[in-house]
Amino acid sequence: MSEYVVAVDVGGTSMKGGLVTRSGTVAATDRRPTGAELGPGNVIAAVRSFTGDLAARGAELFGTAPAAAGIAVPGLVDDATATALYAANLGWRDVPAAELVPLDVPVLLGHDVRTGGLAESVLGAGRELSDFLFLPIGTGIAGAMVIGGGPYGGTSGWAGEIGHVPVFPEGEQCACGQIGCLETYASASAVSRRYSARAASPATAEEVAALTAAGDPLAAKVWDDAVEALSLALATYTLLLDPSAIVLGGGLAEAGPLLADPLAVRLGKRLTFRTAPPLRKAALGVAAGMLGAALLGWRAAGVPEAGASWSPDVSRTPAVP
Repeated sequence: MSEYVVAVDVGGTSMKGGLVTRSGTVAATDRRPTGAELGPGNVIAAVRSFTGDLAARGAELFGTAPAAAGIAVPGLVDDATATALYAANLGWRDVPAAELVPLDVPVLLGHDVRTGGLAESVLGAGRELSDFLFLPIGTGIAGAMVIGGGPYGGTSGWAGEIGHVPVFPEGEQCACGQIGCLETYASASAVSRRYSARAASPATAEEVAALTAAGDPLAAKVWDDAVEALSLALATYTLLLDPSAIVLGGGLAEAGPLLADPLAVRLGKRLTFRTAPPLRKAALGVAAGMLGAALLGWRAAGVPEAGASWSPDVSRTPAVP
């Protein structure tokens, strides 16, 4: 069997890819634009070209084709048929995994957040946990429900859409059509949008966090709304599924204690008759999706135990250019 797999994490604006050996060595990494603004056909061609170029690089390094490929994509995924059913930010529908790889090798396709959750489960902040929620808070919010040691996708692949749990029933309208969704208040884009609208001055979520820390009252109100929304949604999740921990990732989690400390306090107060699960920061950062795709690739190659012996030391996590 070949020494490596091709792993690609497809995002709305860029793709991160790598070559990962069975022992967990990341032999090469690269990044490419997704090109979603040019239409779904261009996205498919871009992913196909990227995986082909990575495999060519692998042939130079190892002298063989890859053992398999793993690809993480946004939107709705049918794991059973390895089909990307729909992604609003990419514009595609019903794309078989085979169309994304110009090689005759096994391919596994995974939902991007669940694939990141798989990586955090095997390699990162959830390594020793069998049940936890991986919650990356970025442009949007979705969760990977790790149950019984693996990500749970539900009957139709929609499990984990915690960003569209209504937390303020009389609140602002979400882009999904509902009212008061978590994502409308607590995503990085929502924090930026809500502050910018009130201040009549544009600011990123990172800048809103800095203003909050500096005592700006308007920023503090927007940040407080985000924390309140998260505490409501996570209290409900905890009562339903009793996770061992909640692993926070994405751009907003980079605020560290500014987010985690008040969130832990409010979550604890909401769960009046039980202990709140601990909050952990995700360990793998932007590499989680690519490393999760590598794990999928080795599963496609018939080596499901790959990853079990990989080092938990996150210093080995590759820097994706």
